[in-house]
Amino acid sequence: MNKRTVAVLFGGQSSEHEVSCVSATTIISNINSDLYNVVMIGITKDGRWLKVNSLEDIKSGQWVKGNVTAIISPDASHKAVLFLENNKVVLEKIDVVFPALHGLLGEDGTVQGLLELAGIPYVGCGVVASGVSMDKLFTKIIVDKLGVKQAKYVAVNKRELEKMDQVVEKIEKELKYPVFIKPSNAGSSRGISKAAKREELMKGLAIAAEHDKKILVEEGINGREVECAVLGGNEPKASGVGEILAAADFYDYDAKYNNAESKTIIGPELPGNAAELIREYAVKVFKAVDGYGLSRVDFFVERETGEVIFNEINTLPGFTAISMYPMLWEAKGIGKPQLIDKLIQLAFARAEEAGGERNAQ
Repeated sequence: MNKRTVAVLFGGQSSEHEVSCVSATTIISNINSDLYNVVMIGITKDGRWLKVNSLEDIKSGQWVKGNVTAIISPDASHKAVLFLENNKVVLEKIDVVFPALHGLLGEDGTVQGLLELAGIPYVGCGVVASGVSMDKLFTKIIVDKLGVKQAKYVAVNKRELEKMDQVVEKIEKELKYPVFIKPSNAGSSRGISKAAKREELMKGLAIAAEHDKKILVEEGINGREVECAVLGGNEPKASGVGEILAAADFYDYDAKYNNAESKTIIGPELPGNAAELIREYAVKVFKAVDGYGLSRVDFFVERETGEVIFNEINTLPGFTAISMYPMLWEAKGIGKPQLIDKLIQLAFARAEEAGGERNAQ
């Protein structure tokens, strides 16, 4: 059987650049070399696309010093990556792209749009699902229609902060302290802060505004933080439930990636039918945003009532050693190599289905 070529795309210009590089090493290390050849393409923080020669270069960070430019051609007749070196162009055909990208300009539909133009199958959600899921405000608007409870929220635009007093008054009228302040478009808890009083709220709004022009302020939920993985195409399946035990006041970026005291529990004991509801709601939200391939859906289980409250959906969840998405499927007997193969096969299945629809038009 002829091997297919997978291009793993990583790095990127978002605040999750480093996490993406770690995810890429996990994915590349677990791709079945009997089935696939791997092409590695790294995107630097300033937006240069480079050919990467080895896994070791990713781990060491040396790949950013590369001098071979990589271009995924939007010309659908190519279905290839173009490598530019010493005024020469080498075209290498690729069968599928695995975008191991998190955050803006990677998880938000931009790269997905490029790959749609190029006619190259790719792992993960499509343009619309990626865009609305990356934007927490749009996700909330969609979930409002599903009958799934979520935290109360107030949306703020960065330009409104010129009249900070008015913004604060509006928030305080709608929500009680403590509140959480989040950039609408950011991941890995970047730019998120908690405020228990007005001064902290003002500081948190300024921090969030550094990451996005749209800001979401949510009521604080006294709840356990839980996550559920979704896998599949037209008939997606939910994994079991995992719980986050943050080493900080909440599961921010530092607690997630830099604090060894933060822990995850697979299959925690939850009250009543909370676990079943989480799995049901995870698939419901995934379908509502037109998800495909994979997503991780995050919830709270309220401590006093046991009620399940939706938090957010991540369409390209982390693939690091501490990432919940692959851990949840491993607990179901699907190891990383098998999981990666399933995701790649789903990419081919969607492309075949889309091709049939285009031919019918």
